[in-house]
Amino acid sequence: MLELAGIIILGILAQWVAWKFKIPAILPLILIGLLVGPIAQEFLSEDGTKYIEPIWNGSEGLFPGQSLFYFVSLAISIILFEGGLTLKMSEIKNVGPVITKLITLGSLVTFFLAAIAAHFIFNLSWEISYLFSSLIIVTGPTVITPILRNIPLKKDVSAVLKWEGILIDPIGALVAVLVFEFISVGGGGEYTKTALIEFGKIVLFGSTFGFTFAHGLNFAMNKKWIPHYLLNVFALAAVLGVFVLSDSFAHESGLLAVVVMGMVLGNSNSPHLKELLYFKESLSVLLISILFILLAANINFEDLLLIYNWKTAVLFAIVVFVIRPVGVFLSTHKSTLKLNEKLFISWVGPRGIVAAGIASLFGLKLAKDGVPGAEYITPLVFMIVLGTVLLNATTARLIAKLIGVFLNKSDGILIVGASKVSRLIGNYLEKHGRHVVLIDSNQNNIAKAKEMGLEALSTNIYSDSLLDNIELNDVGYLMALTGNPDINKYAIDKFSKQFGENGSFRLVTKDEMLDGNNNPKEGLFSHTVDYNTLSEVTRQYPAIQEIAIENKEQYLKLIDITKNNKETVPLFIQDADNELHIIPSINEDVNGISEKSKLVYMGKPIDPEKV
Repeated sequence: MLELAGIIILGILAQWVAWKFKIPAILPLILIGLLVGPIAQEFLSEDGTKYIEPIWNGSEGLFPGQSLFYFVSLAISIILFEGGLTLKMSEIKNVGPVITKLITLGSLVTFFLAAIAAHFIFNLSWEISYLFSSLIIVTGPTVITPILRNIPLKKDVSAVLKWEGILIDPIGALVAVLVFEFISVGGGGEYTKTALIEFGKIVLFGSTFGFTFAHGLNFAMNKKWIPHYLLNVFALAAVLGVFVLSDSFAHESGLLAVVVMGMVLGNSNSPHLKELLYFKESLSVLLISILFILLAANINFEDLLLIYNWKTAVLFAIVVFVIRPVGVFLSTHKSTLKLNEKLFISWVGPRGIVAAGIASLFGLKLAKDGVPGAEYITPLVFMIVLGTVLLNATTARLIAKLIGVFLNKSDGILIVGASKVSRLIGNYLEKHGRHVVLIDSNQNNIAKAKEMGLEALSTNIYSDSLLDNIELNDVGYLMALTGNPDINKYAIDKFSKQFGENGSFRLVTKDEMLDGNNNPKEGLFSHTVDYNTLSEVTRQYPAIQEIAIENKEQYLKLIDITKNNKETVPLFIQDADNELHIIPSINEDVNGISEKSKLVYMGKPIDPEKV
């Protein structure tokens, strides 16, 4: 009981440490597993036992006999199902040629070159070598996002790394599953006609069961045959049922079935898809926390000694310094990416949770079946995972600065709210060379913003998903422009550190507007203008104007005009270098006023003769 509780406590503690220090969760999870497993066995335990022993002498421990295989298989099936849910076929078509090539041509480069390297360096069979190479295809968003979250990069570079990680997760898993199943039916290398037939059965039953039950589950949900409170757990039961059923018809076809099931359901446009994803994400966090501590603890010290030699260093160097760059440069050939951007993408390729999890499962199964070289799979893949995560987590920021892809100036602007006011302001900023992103939970507002060519995200301000969006790394200004003062204040409190390093602003409330002594430091545009006033001005004068100013005295005179007529709202100062400076509600305190400056405002045109 103590060990089971300890695994869950340590797993969630590792997840918290990863969140606190903005590192991939897989790093503390595997390190804790190694510490309570093989390291404790060799150096810490007085009686030479592990603090956590998944299997002891084959028949004792937390998961005696086949129990560990069953638990890992079921856990991996749920994780792979979630990965399949995130893979949208429309996204593969629209992410651009670079990302498409990375997940196809780049994967093939890794698959073949890593297999050749493993075969000749460790003298592994070609079957085991190809299984190893298929497992290290995958990067994954769970390892990419924490590494890049605090590195300001050009949007194109962030987008390439983000989408590669998302899309390659289920694709890499599918390739690994197929290679493993091909090895399984081959009896360790003797591929006969019978073996090929068995492999065909695996592909047939896995694909058929996954496709059929995905449509069946979607049909049942849409017909409301499942009560809402049972929706998530029913889907969980369906995934486990499909896994077991497919496996009973064709041995080892279950993993393929759940990947296909997730992919089909994820592309079905089901109204319940987002809810299923939230539930599966929470469940995956718990399963991953337990799984990787168990798997790392199950490694024996002798397994670590297998790779404790110069061959491991050579293989790691080839994967990092040869295979990844070759794949990236071939995939980005004739693209618009610059040389330094290609070099950075080549450097950042940490392997993820799917690789480590499936490697452990396959390594355990093949070693149990006596396949020669199978004992190398788990420690080698864990070495690649830990090595690449550590390397990228500690050096990505430095490399970004050295090769010149680090954005020293984060001048992108995040606008909370996508109403007509926000769209008008966002459109002006976009036309003046600023990266603008609008967020809103109102789908109609988002659709209108996109029709104007603006970048807009449908998101709930109270969720944490926005913090994981590495494409917003160049954002340094935050403007909260909703009609709800509580949301505006919450946005400033929650996101100012992440997106408002150069300035966080919100509209003043009606109470603040009526109280001359209550002018908040984060107030926006004018102390005499709240959301209702701004909306009315936008309705009457839906255009943004400019007027020349040459000194601060002239600027203050214009500000007095805007305060008195309530039909004009000051927005920005455009300086002589065409840089825009946001005007705060304490609008006497501004930068950028000099000769050839302009006041950018919204509302009734100001007569230059009155200035």
